[in-house]
Amino acid sequence: MTNGKNKGFTTQGFTLVELLVVLAILALLLTLAVPRYFAGIERAKDATLRQDLSVIRESIDKFYADTGQYPKSLEDLVERKYIRKLPVDPITDSTDTWLITGPEPPLEGDVYDIHSGAPGAAKDGSKYADW
Repeated sequence: MTNGKNKGFTTQGFTLVELLVVLAILALLLTLAVPRYFAGIERAKDATLRQDLSVIRESIDKFYADTGQYPKSLEDLVERKYIRKLPVDPITDSTDTWLITGPEPPLEGDVYDIHSGAPGAAKDGSKYADW
């Protein structure tokens, strides 16, 4: 007959060895996953920057084709709805770091090309300012 009590078994929790094994397994998994995570973040930022530059450059070209002159500022592209808003440079997390190149005379306007103002280089070794 049982009286509802555990027969010789106690439930006190995990032993120190069990906790250490679990922590060791977690540490091992983190050492494998974290570097891949951060490398993935960097690749995504690089891809986003390349796409943003492509879209802005295409918008500048369309502006020129429509008006016969280059925009005075990047805000002109937004005001005339060539782009919805000025994208944030994903490397610097700012809209103020874009480097603008003006057109050669006799062309009118101030924005012929755009580059990232981010210091440093991408994973492939190319400098962000050269993109």
